[in-house]
Amino acid sequence: MGGEAGSAAAAAGFEGRVKSLGLVFEDERKGCYSSGETVAGHVLLEAAEPVALRALRLEAQGRATAAWGPSAGAAAPAAASEVEYLNVRLSLREPPAGEGILLLQPGKHEFPFSFQLPSEPLVTSFTGKYGSIQYCVRAVLERPQAPDQSVKRELQVVSHIDVNTPALLTPVLKTQEKMVGCWFFTSGPVSLSAKIERKGYCNGEAIPIYAEIENCSSRLIVPKAAIFQTQTYLASGKTKTVRLMVANVRGNHIASGSTDTWNGKTLKIPPVTPSILDCCIIRVDYSLAVYIHIPGAKKLMLELPLVIGTVPYNGFGSRNSSVASQFIMDMSWLTLTLPEQPEAPPNYADVVSEEEFSRHVPPYPQPPNCEGESCCPMFACIQEFRFQPPPLYSEVDPHPSDVEETQPVSFIL
Repeated sequence: MGGEAGSAAAAAGFEGRVKSLGLVFEDERKGCYSSGETVAGHVLLEAAEPVALRALRLEAQGRATAAWGPSAGAAAPAAASEVEYLNVRLSLREPPAGEGILLLQPGKHEFPFSFQLPSEPLVTSFTGKYGSIQYCVRAVLERPQAPDQSVKRELQVVSHIDVNTPALLTPVLKTQEKMVGCWFFTSGPVSLSAKIERKGYCNGEAIPIYAEIENCSSRLIVPKAAIFQTQTYLASGKTKTVRLMVANVRGNHIASGSTDTWNGKTLKIPPVTPSILDCCIIRVDYSLAVYIHIPGAKKLMLELPLVIGTVPYNGFGSRNSSVASQFIMDMSWLTLTLPEQPEAPPNYADVVSEEEFSRHVPPYPQPPNCEGESCCPMFACIQEFRFQPPPLYSEVDPHPSDVEETQPVSFIL
C-alpha cells in the first residue's frame, strides 16, 4: 500500500520536501579514529511532507591524492596519483522487494549506522599544498525524479607512533666546523656541536637542545634553532617538496674568540600533524636544525632528525637523561657503550688508602712466644674496626680528571 502511494506520488510529480538532512557520530567528542575501531552514529532526516525516495545509503571513503598542474610555460602535463585506504557502502533504507519507491511520512526520522575501520594501518589525515589524505562519511538520499541529496562529515584518522620505542629514544648528535673567509684571507673556523636526548617527541613537548658553539673567526655570529616540516609529494613519477618552519628560537650573539653553550635551551613543538612515514605518495618529515648566521658567509647548519609521535614519552628514561645532561660539555660520552650488566660497587678496601689504614689502625699485635706446656691458651684476636666511613654516593665525580679528551665525535644516522 505504501509502495503504491509512493509510486502514485512520484507519477504525479510529487517528490516531497526534505526539511533537513544531518549526520551525527555517536561520540562527537572523539577527536580521531584509528585502525580497527568502530565508527557509529545516526543519519537524521526531517520531512516537511511525504517524501518519495529510492534508497538511503551511507558511504565511507578514504584516500590519499597528490596532484599539481604543469609549470607556467611548460609543455609537461599535470601530475596526479591516488591511493585508496577506505571504501565502505551501507544501505540504511530501501524499498521492499519488488517495489521501486519508498514513501517517508512527514516528521523526524533517525537511521543508525555502524561500521569498522580496516585492521590494516591507516595513514594519518593530512592536507598540504600539493595533496591530501582525507577520510569522510557521507549519507546519500536517492530521489526518483529529483537530484540526490547528501550530507558529508570528515573523519579524522591517526596512525599512532609510540615515541617510547628504542629507535626513537636514541640520542642524536652532530658536529660540524666551517672555515670563514676565502682563499688566503681566512679568519678562522666556527665549530658547532648539537645534541637532543631522543629522536621522538609529541605535540606540546619542549625539546631541550644541548649545543656548544666556538667562534674562532673574526665575525660576530648568532646561533639559532628551528623545527622544520618537510612535505614530499610523488605523482606520475615526479616529486614536489615543501619545507616549512614551524617553530624557532634564537641565541645570544657570540663575539670573535668566544664560545657559547646551550645546556638544555628549550624549543616547544606547536600543534602539528604527526610524522607520516607510511604513505607511498605523501610523506611528512620533521627535523630540528641548529644553525649559525655568519656575516659574509654561508650559514653553518646541523639538522637532527625528529619524529613527531602520538603516544607520549613515559619518562622511564628521565633519570638517565638528567645525568647525561650534566656531562653535555664532554660530547665524547656518546662514543662509550654501557655495560650489559650493572657494575658491582667497589671493594671497600679499594676506597681506603694505605696511609689512612696505617694512621687509624694500630700495628697488628704479635702472638706471644709459646714454648713448652706452660703456654697460654689460644684466644681470638679481634682488631678494632677503625676504617673511615665509605664515601657518599654521587653521580658526579668529585675529582674529575684535568685531561681533556680531544678525540673527534661522529654520529652516523
